[in-house]
Amino acid sequence: MPIQQPLQRRLRVEIHGAVQGVGFRPFIYRLATELGLTGWVINDARGVFIEVEGPDAALDAFLQRLPAETPPLARIRTLDTAWLEPAGFDGFEIRHSEDTGQKTALVLPDIATCPDCLADILRPSDRRFGYAFTNCTNCGPRFSIIRALPYDRPNTTMRRFILCPDCRREYEDPRDRRFHAQPTACPVCGPHLQLVASASASNATFALLPSGNVDDLDGDMAAIRGAAAALRAGLIVAVKGLGGFHLTVDARNGPAVARLRERKPRRDKPFAVMARDLEQARAISIVSPEAAALLLSPEAPIVLLPRRSGADALLADDVAPETPNVGVMLPYTPLHHLLMREVGFPVVATSGNLTDEPICTDEDEAQARLGHVADLFLIHDRPIARHVDDSVAWVLRGEPRLLRRARGYAPLPVPLPEAVPTILAVGGHLKNDVALSVDREAFISQHIGDLETAEAMDAFERVIADFLNLYEATPAAIAHDLHPDYASTRWALERAARDGVPHIPVQHHHAHLAACLADNEIAGPALGVIWDGTGYGTDGTIWGGEFLLGDAAGYERVAHLRPFRLPGGDAAVHEPRRVAFALLWELLGEDALTRTDLAPVRALTEQERAVLAQMLRRDFRSPVTTSAGRLFDGIAALVGLHQTITFEGQAAMALEFAADPHERAAYPLPLTGADPIVLDWGPLLGALLADLRDGASTAIMSGRFHNALVEASVAVARVIGQSQVALSGGCFQNRLLTERTAERLEQEGFTVLLHCQVPPNDGAVSLGQLVVAAAELRKS
Repeated sequence: MPIQQPLQRRLRVEIHGAVQGVGFRPFIYRLATELGLTGWVINDARGVFIEVEGPDAALDAFLQRLPAETPPLARIRTLDTAWLEPAGFDGFEIRHSEDTGQKTALVLPDIATCPDCLADILRPSDRRFGYAFTNCTNCGPRFSIIRALPYDRPNTTMRRFILCPDCRREYEDPRDRRFHAQPTACPVCGPHLQLVASASASNATFALLPSGNVDDLDGDMAAIRGAAAALRAGLIVAVKGLGGFHLTVDARNGPAVARLRERKPRRDKPFAVMARDLEQARAISIVSPEAAALLLSPEAPIVLLPRRSGADALLADDVAPETPNVGVMLPYTPLHHLLMREVGFPVVATSGNLTDEPICTDEDEAQARLGHVADLFLIHDRPIARHVDDSVAWVLRGEPRLLRRARGYAPLPVPLPEAVPTILAVGGHLKNDVALSVDREAFISQHIGDLETAEAMDAFERVIADFLNLYEATPAAIAHDLHPDYASTRWALERAARDGVPHIPVQHHHAHLAACLADNEIAGPALGVIWDGTGYGTDGTIWGGEFLLGDAAGYERVAHLRPFRLPGGDAAVHEPRRVAFALLWELLGEDALTRTDLAPVRALTEQERAVLAQMLRRDFRSPVTTSAGRLFDGIAALVGLHQTITFEGQAAMALEFAADPHERAAYPLPLTGADPIVLDWGPLLGALLADLRDGASTAIMSGRFHNALVEASVAVARVIGQSQVALSGGCFQNRLLTERTAERLEQEGFTVLLHCQVPPNDGAVSLGQLVVAAAELRKS
């Protein structure tokens, strides 16, 4: 009797998610061949498609093992299957990618060097020993080099580098970890480094190099050694990395750091530091297990950490002045690993740009814009398709959370609960990024920055064009901020009129609430405690200390801070003493002019006080605000911390760092009115003035101010009675405020929603605009 063959069936699998550029196809190849299945696997512009054929038992094992054994960087969003009649496949093959259909495949972020590739570049016997562009399917550039979908070498900036026979063998071998690693290369066929002098560099610069002449440095390691020698000599070296340039300098060298501050210019804002390894990071900062995991993660962001006492030998005071924290990152490319091993000490690694400008990505552009800042340029010939800054994160309440979303995270999407029309959301004015909906995904761009300069606006427009081209998307609507004078709003109105599509204005703080809900993948409703510096309100005033009840589809403003005025408008943002004077004027009237015992009044000349008083009397150029951010500024000035500032949030940060964490008393911040509730800061200010008169310490006063905001938030939540409370806005970059507010709300039985996938600051606004606009389109 003949042996009956097992029944053969064909299975079709469609997978969407982060499944391209992560070794997914060779994983499928190995799994299928191990199970004796025949068929094929292919990438296309939407995801990965598989057909496998064989006995039922093998197909069942394939379906069980596929999601359980995926490559480490793969992220499966959806996995759909269908059973088909057998096709009689002969063997299993990896087919060439297709670029037809809607572009929905997830573009992976740039990924930090994996342990295997790091071992390759450090092993003298390896053919990639000391090679600064080593990578594989588990690491390396992605978003910064891709030009089109699907993610294949001809669609990247590596297309000009023709693989040598050895690299070609690896690239075509499904058993090799460099199989279809699109940026793969080696010293024979790949990009190379060069150390060049700034156009403004003097002969004295070259004398500090080992050879005495930059032109004598031949080869990648010679260029790295020359850059290291320059750093040891106190020079500033611009280093072309993954998504742009870093400006680097010896972090131990106070005069060198001061010179970088003067040239950039960046007077006070803290610099980030790159440490050689985790051991060195621990020598300069306190690294918890959660922070260590974040530093070593594939995303490898800058992580805000407490500065270690006694780290003065490794960090000059001017690296991160007036803060107990330091932003630390580890090397995340082979170039950075090799350079940091050569120098041996921590280096400042700040974005390669001038203040308020986007990061430089091209060596010619860098020479033109940074030639007067850097002494030398360590460059390479792999083009960068788009600028991508370093991400910034912190560990808050035991979890990693973002403060700036860029390298390692962008452009991974936030999932949407349902498919929506294609919407372009252009974000706010500060900390700008943009968002684009494609089907059920909200793709969020890398951090662009403040739209304060022509260069920043150029970058904003490039990012939008890039996103639309990458996903071949045509927006059905454009969402923007309600503020009519934001550069992003003006652009949206002009583009909508040109293309004949609707534009949807979204109130700034409503966008924050909607973003926090989307970030947590919750529909709502929730009570949003939305505190920041500036947001245009529906009544024409400047909001910023808001309690909004609602969801993406709508909201009610149920409470806010007591309004006050900002004499000079934007000038008050840069001069906390103006805010303090305005608060005193609201409380004391004309008597505010005589209070020269108070630091902010004393910091104003008699003529300046007279001008401000006249502006407040006549309500001239003194917009009304409820801004929590400006209240922080005013209180910081009153307790004598900062009368003027050089970067956003400087005064508020100083107030946070000054607070006594053990102080439990709170200034009075009573709730008045009912529709909406008003948080009256008048009694708070009166109590603070009494403490000032009695000689209370800044630490005590700051602690009591923070506690007042915390307890008032809990009081509003009790009155409103909504079980979910979302905390969003730039003020919730304040660790003390965020942790204590969340703790107290949870003690009272509320569920607290914090940001995770996007920052709490205005980097969340584009996501919020998108989901609000989607709700508007559903209603209409």
